[in-house]
Amino acid sequence: MSHEHLAYVLRLADNALILGQRNAEWCSHGPALEEDIALANISLDLIGQARLLYTHAATLEAALDGVRKTEDDYAYFRTEREFANYTITELPHFGPLAGTARAGRDYAVTIVRNFLYSALMAEVWTALQASSDAQLAAIAAKSIKETSYHLHHARDWLVRLGDGTAESHRRTQAALDYLMPYTREFFATDAIEQAVAEAGLAPLASALEAAWREQVQAALEEATLEAPAEVKHVSTGKLGEHSEHMGYLLAEMQSLARQHPGASW
Repeated sequence: MSHEHLAYVLRLADNALILGQRNAEWCSHGPALEEDIALANISLDLIGQARLLYTHAATLEAALDGVRKTEDDYAYFRTEREFANYTITELPHFGPLAGTARAGRDYAVTIVRNFLYSALMAEVWTALQASSDAQLAAIAAKSIKETSYHLHHARDWLVRLGDGTAESHRRTQAALDYLMPYTREFFATDAIEQAVAEAGLAPLASALEAAWREQVQAALEEATLEAPAEVKHVSTGKLGEHSEHMGYLLAEMQSLARQHPGASW
């Protein structure tokens, strides 16, 4: 048990929570009733994963520092810089020209992001089932079942959109060009990830990159899409340095709890 252990669990939780919040924005706005329900269920799965991970983080933090926290403390009462989610999870559903507050929604962006993230987490959760942290391994065993569905849903739509009409192909390729550069952050190893890997708690994400790329490339080929050229920039959301969109997302997500701290209903 270490502070790096705690930080890693919080990273996993933050990714699930923030992407769950983003996907929930489709509730009552889905392109079809079935998809409205599907995105709501995926959001609930992700938020459920976040709750399990935040509860585990609270146990770790209590043991390390004697600080008592709840899942709500982590979700609603931390600042933007304290969140450690990947930048890709906080981006709006519209693309690089989206406004910073209320932007439109492009389902292609949502699908491409869910596919890229779920393809990663399918590898991560599979590996984490062998974690020396028994509780984290148990969370992984539950989460991999949900993530397998998320991946299947996103991949199916990726192929349908990419290999569909000229317009759906154009928009899906544009979404891929927009989002793919942010995936470099998945595999940028830092001291936290190095420490938990050496302790047998988690895999190095960089060790999973080849399997992730193989899965992504196979789907792109079936969808008649092309991966964009590699970029050098690496986003830094997991280091607490976020895009301009993160503050607006947190303001919407946290406002009620902050207006009524300690309330229960």
